[in-house]
Amino acid sequence: MADTLFLVLRKIALSLGEAASEKLSTEVVEAASVLTDFEHGMKQIEGEFMILQAFIGQVSTQNVGDRTFDAWLDQVRDVAHQVEDIIDEYNFLTSQAAGIDGFFKRKFRQAKSFAAWRNLSSQIDQVETRIQRLTTLKDRYGISVGEPGRSSTLQYARQLSLSDSSYLSDDTELVGNASEISMLTQWLLTERQDRLIMSILGMGGLGKITIASSIYKNQQIIRMFDCHVWVTLSQNYLVEDLLRQIMKQLMDQRAYMASGIETMSRVRLIEELQSYLQDKKYLIVLDDVWDKDDWLFLKRALVINNRGSRVLVTTRKKDVASLANDGFVVELKVLPYAEAWHLFCQKAFRRLEDKICPPNLRPWAEKIVKKCQGLPLAIVAVGSLLSYRELEEQEWSSLHNQLSWQLANNPELSWIMSVLNLSLNDLPSHLKNCFLYCSLFPEDYKVKRRWICRLWVAEGLVEERGAGTTMEEVAECYLKELTRRSLLEVAERNVHGRASSFQMHDLVRDACLIVANREKFAVVYGDSGITQVNSEVRRLFVQKHARSLKVAAASRIRSLILFDTQVASSWIDDISSNFRLIRVLCLRFANIHQVPAVVPDLLNLHYLDLAHTKVKHIPASLGKLTNLQVLDLRFTYVEQLPWEITNLTKLRHLYVYMLHDVQERIFDCFSATNIPGNICRLKNLQSLQSVSANKDLLTQLGELTLMRSLAIMKMHQNYIAELWDSLARMPSLSRLVIFANSKDEVLNLIKIKPLPNLKFFWLRGRLYEGVLPQMFASFEKLAALKLDCSCLKKDPINSFAHTLNLVYLNLCRAYDGEQLTFRAGWFPKLSSLALVDMECLNSIEIEEGAMKVLHTLEIVGLKSLKIVPRGIKHIKTLQKMVLTDMRKEFMDRLHADDSDIVEHIPDIQSFDSFDSEAVKKMVLLPHLAKKYGTGWWELC
Repeated sequence: MADTLFLVLRKIALSLGEAASEKLSTEVVEAASVLTDFEHGMKQIEGEFMILQAFIGQVSTQNVGDRTFDAWLDQVRDVAHQVEDIIDEYNFLTSQAAGIDGFFKRKFRQAKSFAAWRNLSSQIDQVETRIQRLTTLKDRYGISVGEPGRSSTLQYARQLSLSDSSYLSDDTELVGNASEISMLTQWLLTERQDRLIMSILGMGGLGKITIASSIYKNQQIIRMFDCHVWVTLSQNYLVEDLLRQIMKQLMDQRAYMASGIETMSRVRLIEELQSYLQDKKYLIVLDDVWDKDDWLFLKRALVINNRGSRVLVTTRKKDVASLANDGFVVELKVLPYAEAWHLFCQKAFRRLEDKICPPNLRPWAEKIVKKCQGLPLAIVAVGSLLSYRELEEQEWSSLHNQLSWQLANNPELSWIMSVLNLSLNDLPSHLKNCFLYCSLFPEDYKVKRRWICRLWVAEGLVEERGAGTTMEEVAECYLKELTRRSLLEVAERNVHGRASSFQMHDLVRDACLIVANREKFAVVYGDSGITQVNSEVRRLFVQKHARSLKVAAASRIRSLILFDTQVASSWIDDISSNFRLIRVLCLRFANIHQVPAVVPDLLNLHYLDLAHTKVKHIPASLGKLTNLQVLDLRFTYVEQLPWEITNLTKLRHLYVYMLHDVQERIFDCFSATNIPGNICRLKNLQSLQSVSANKDLLTQLGELTLMRSLAIMKMHQNYIAELWDSLARMPSLSRLVIFANSKDEVLNLIKIKPLPNLKFFWLRGRLYEGVLPQMFASFEKLAALKLDCSCLKKDPINSFAHTLNLVYLNLCRAYDGEQLTFRAGWFPKLSSLALVDMECLNSIEIEEGAMKVLHTLEIVGLKSLKIVPRGIKHIKTLQKMVLTDMRKEFMDRLHADDSDIVEHIPDIQSFDSFDSEAVKKMVLLPHLAKKYGTGWWELC
């Protein structure tokens, strides 16, 4: 609830430490004594907020539903935002003066901004008054924070009642999860005598409790145990109360009362429970376990007695589920559409004899089921509500159109949000803010890992964890934690098996948007019924109808991400002029030809995304954006950057290139961008793509020791030594792309040493004497390799066949010979293989046992290949084969004489590159989705 406040307070602590006062140089503050008063006022506010931070730090979910507290906290949040504005304005004014040379020019700037400094001083006075007022209001209305009491008891009782309602459900209503129930039943009935711990894992609302309760009430299972207990842990409980609950279910009431258990200490309760279970075969269901540490208290009490006892845990967290014995975890997924539809009809049309949806309601019923996205909790609740409604189209269409509002406000449905919000309320403040941020993307949107991590960093949502770990790496830890908590789902993985995009369930998204809007964290325009944006909004995601958007001139917006690409550049200029203190500006895919004129004056900007626009020129004035961390100019027409770009010393990621051939088959498929000036000033750079090589630049690169990803174009042989000397000074370099200056440029890498941490390497250019350098056999961590235009004379496969971590291999015009051979045991982890445009290649031999986990095979433009390689038949893991520009004879054999070779491959695609529609569908759109997620083109 107070998480937005925590974010601001952390920013205050960073911005107003001892270093902050030094920013006000002597030359600035001597303009007027008011600036001295300003510094004093800022220090006063810092002291007040340090105390307030500790006070608000006690806030927990115990205050959920306390309307008085919510109203008070809303005022606190508003004050926090006002302080953030003061800090940003302060930094803005000092940044303006910092780059001015000459005594008289500086004095003129100071005089010009004197009114602004006085205004800030006045705002500080207002904040101090408001803080005093907040303290008075807290005392006047008896507002308490973090004190356990009636609200926490009510929450605990409410959670128990929700659990009990699932537990008491009718088994005949169970739909789906048949295999999971069968597996759990088998585990419980197995004759193994050791105590087994098993777990059911899944997000809230998937039916964990319903499945567990159906098993718990199964008489065949009950008869197998001497005693059984069902206990719900909840997020807030006392260990002693939990142990008493277990004992109360095990003992009859008279014995329980006589035993004195109600007054026993924790240690005594554990001993009593141990004694009771010592000679019994027991079944214990631990429902809704939130913390792995909870098991530390219980495992001592639940004795291991070798009588075949069982413990079943339900949880939303993967680390808790890992308490189970190896191989005894059931992870629930959403219901397939057919099962979701069946469950919905069972509930919504239960009064009809056949329980079949009437034809006039089917369109709306299908939309409602789709909105529930296979979540049983929502399907049952919404279906049950509709079962009492008239079977009229208007009634059903109305509920569908208001479903998000109904879920938040209708008492018959709001408990769905309560169940989903339990996970949200369990998040620490830093994770909660990041999770709320994920909800701002459109429904069903696949958010790319790298993009969301860089946005979080630019927004200030990520905490530093010391030297040696980048903020982006910390952000990736956040993503992993959110998936472990079953809040985000991994939507796609790259060829390395690493999560590349994530998705949020629509109903979870709805719950988050309500919280984000209430806490003034962000607003999504064009979605969720938002029709206007007030001046207090901090982040604005515009999905649709941007032309009708009006934003207050005194806007507090710090982030604007534009999904609606159908707006004129004049609209962007107008609206951006209101965002002087903005941190994130994303205009990706916008129809603009030049950088909006206001951008160079956005001195607080940390993230600027102009990818896929028609921008050609980057103004020198962009060098004023000294806070910029990310500059994304991918797929623009920029070929030259101004030398002033090297003033951006906080820059972490710089992308600037155009892709001329999406199939990447022409030699100069990527543009090469010139960066004049002293690039070694950009010491925080982690990504640089793609720059044109010159000796000075390549020498300076050695100063960029934080580099992780680098792409060099127009490479000459006489630059190799300088480049490799610089690369050797980049210990974290994991991605490297090198393109030779031309097809005729020969690169001699014979004596070059391998880069030990390289995971991705794309080398395009003729290799000296047509020989593969020895270093290719020494890339221990290499996972992806693309060799391009190498003109090799000898079969190169053997040279890197034993690279144990290689999962992606692309050979494009790399080999001038006639045969490639893949021996048994080679490429044990290879998932994707592409063989492209090798004109002389007429034979591919694949022995049984080679590439035993290959998933995707691409064969492109192999004009001399007439028959389908028979060894493909041995690769049983192949799921996809893509054939491009193959000769007719090859394709005829594929569909006739050689069809048995590929009959086990479920997805075989073929097309010709001259078919522009096929290229767009099968290459361009997947390429954009890979780079940017399910893109803007689907929203336009």
